[in-house]
Amino acid sequence: MELRQLEYFVAVAEERSFSRGAERVHVVQSAVSTAVAKLERELDIQLLDRSRYRIALTPAGARFLTEARGTLAAARRAKNSVDQFREHLSGSVDLGTLMSSGPLDLPAALGRFHTEYPLVSIRLHQSVAGTAGHLAAIADGSLDLALVAATTAPPQIALRPVAREPLVLLCRPDQRLGSRSQVQVSDLAGETVVRFAAGWGIRRQTDDAFTTAGTDVDAPYEVADYDTAAGLVRNRLGVTLMPATAAGNYPDLRTIPVTPTITWTLALATQAQFPATPAATAMAGTLLETCRPFLTAEELSSYGGADS
Repeated sequence: MELRQLEYFVAVAEERSFSRGAERVHVVQSAVSTAVAKLERELDIQLLDRSRYRIALTPAGARFLTEARGTLAAARRAKNSVDQFREHLSGSVDLGTLMSSGPLDLPAALGRFHTEYPLVSIRLHQSVAGTAGHLAAIADGSLDLALVAATTAPPQIALRPVAREPLVLLCRPDQRLGSRSQVQVSDLAGETVVRFAAGWGIRRQTDDAFTTAGTDVDAPYEVADYDTAAGLVRNRLGVTLMPATAAGNYPDLRTIPVTPTITWTLALATQAQFPATPAATAMAGTLLETCRPFLTAEELSSYGGADS
């Protein structure tokens, strides 16, 4: 059994397609199909159900996928563990990102990191499951770092807040609440509210806010990006709640403060049980340094000193 076979199998299993899996690992489809078939022969068990239009995992394949991910993560940690002994830092970092990084200028941070560590490869990943998907990927080792909208996580995951900002109401100026200088969560009762996908941190926060306020809203629209949400609002199909920085990208719509304040927290997630690779540690340092203006003195101190 080779790591290459495990990599190909994981790609096919996660993409549910041999063609998309091959594209992901930058190998021709026939090579991926051959490697996965050889793996099944070596294990003497079927891992993938090929009888359907879309590839599916067998029960054995689902169990094997978990172990394969762990093995690949361990191999990556082993490979990267010697990076600090080379003259120049190298290796790779898998970083999970969200649709919005709030006040954090992620492209600028990545640019600075690349200038300082040109031999380190950064791979960016987004998840349709948002924060929940990234936390699961950190837990199983398929991501080194992830930006998530969360304040709590399972014990095996460490969270370091990097920025906070309030959620605001985004609406048309001529909508019912459009002339307000401030709205309460309870004011949204009966409104059509555009929600974000299950698993997103903002979805959990807004659902919790409506439940706490005892506010019932009509929510027929569920989207996975801010532009679509703003487009629905623009076309009189509802209102939405989003972080203030993201809402500022739509100057033709009104952004209105909400009370009680719903604070959106951006955090950096890492594994708590395993030490980060030197490359991942350096990437985390760059992100945290970029976020210094958004952190409290107490948070800066916990990260190694406010004056460092």
